[in-house]
Amino acid sequence: MSKIPSNIKFLRKKKGLTQQQFADAVGIKRSLVGAYEEERADPKYDLLKKIALFFDVSIDDFINETINEKWAPKPKGNPANLRVLSISVDKDDNENIELVPLKASAGYLNGYADPEYVAELPKFYLPMFKQGTHRAFEIKGDSMLPLVSGTIIIGEYVENWADVKPAETYVVISKNDGIVYKRIGNKFKENKPLKLISDNPVYEPYEIIGEDVLEIWKAKAYISTHFPLPTPEPTLESLTSMMAQMQRSISNLSN
Repeated sequence: MSKIPSNIKFLRKKKGLTQQQFADAVGIKRSLVGAYEEERADPKYDLLKKIALFFDVSIDDFINETINEKWAPKPKGNPANLRVLSISVDKDDNENIELVPLKASAGYLNGYADPEYVAELPKFYLPMFKQGTHRAFEIKGDSMLPLVSGTIIIGEYVENWADVKPAETYVVISKNDGIVYKRIGNKFKENKPLKLISDNPVYEPYEIIGEDVLEIWKAKAYISTHFPLPTPEPTLESLTSMMAQMQRSISNLSN
């Protein structure tokens, strides 16, 4: 049974609003409020987001939790907080890998939890990814060289952000930065910024706060039309540099 009808009714009454006052506040007809509270109709996802924002409740809690006098919201940025994840399946009930191309990146920030939006994304299936939920993201820019702009990263959904491992690469979806592919610099902890690092040293690391993060996907594979160049023959300069580095390492070991 959906928790949305009782949550709307409880939160409306807690604010001391009549059905008409609430309807006016969110811009809908009073008859719709009655239909939602009596389970005769379901609000669309865009309206759900608007209602959750009006009551200052996360949409995850609004959909999944029974909100009453005993209910308390989870702290923002809590890595164990439940999240809504929309998926699609093929005719054999296998989970699809939905592709988020560059042109859909902006729309994904608004529709990532909307089943109708996710169902419209291009999708494919790879038998090597039978476990877990995966999504593919086309990246842009040269901050993660040697992976070039246009590379598609296939990521596995990270449900508990406490499982994020430093020094490994992830696709991070956030409110302000959108979709980025970066190396993580620290464990995810409540009330502590998450450090994102580019493999291209030209780009400086930066931090984002936990409450801005929407989704995290662990990089598992990539698809690219750009093939790696052959390893160049060693030069006298590179060999000299290697020897100097080895001497420094030996010196450090002996100290």
